Amino acid sequence: MNIGAAPEDGEEESRLLLRFAAPRDPVMVADWVSFNVIDTERQDWARGWAALRKFTEREGSARVPYGHREGATPLGQWVAEQRRAYGAGQLSGRRAARLERLGMVWDVADAAFQENLEAARAYRELHFSLCAPRSAVALDRPVGQWLSNLRRPGALAGHPEREAALAAIDPDWNPAWPEVLPGFTVHGMDVGRFAQKPCPAAPALRPGGQKTWAKQPRTTATESTASDTAMRGLGTCIAILPCGSTAHRQ
Repeated sequence: MNIGAAPEDGEEESRLLLRFAAPRDPVMVADWVSFNVIDTERQDWARGWAALRKFTEREGSARVPYGHREGATPLGQWVAEQRRAYGAGQLSGRRAARLERLGMVWDVADAAFQENLEAARAYRELHFSLCAPRSAVALDRPVGQWLSNLRRPGALAGHPEREAALAAIDPDWNPAWPEVLPGFTVHGMDVGRFAQKPCPAAPALRPGGQKTWAKQPRTTATESTASDTAMRGLGTCIAILPCGSTAHRQ
């Protein structure tokens, strides 16, 4: 009969083999029981690892929801505790390696970014641009809304590697609106001069101005007609300017 938990990968067999027909020092037996049988932390870790292996074999990944239980094991909480211990430098290299072989994700936010990045890459291959509408979906992920969120000021602060990864797919994934002044032309039309014309419902086209323009109230038939005319001109400008391109200035 072996006393104690089975050795982990790379560990030597150190369990005590008891033969009840042979005499044993009771002190030695008590020590082995204390260090190997009553080592609940090691046994709990082994049970958690076994539960995670079962989960990954069934689900195909090690991304366990926090509240998930695998049988009697609160696996989601156990995985969260392993991430905490790993981040604090309290998880042994051997245990970390065993978890990584099961596909353990240490940084959930980074894993989600990488998955969305793959979806963005798939969208770019299909549409030749990351100028995606918010409703765009690729690889069953809402890539359009994801890109829109990342374009918000400060969304990628502290993560230059993520911005670089997006730029590697499409350098114009987050273009700056060019300032539209007189002389800014599209297909021969002086859009800049048009945008500078006084119109109650058409403020000058500036970064973000197109949204303000569209939201202007139309109080009279004259303003409505003027606004409709302005919006048609604006629509012409936006429709033929690809995401990130620069119109020609005369």
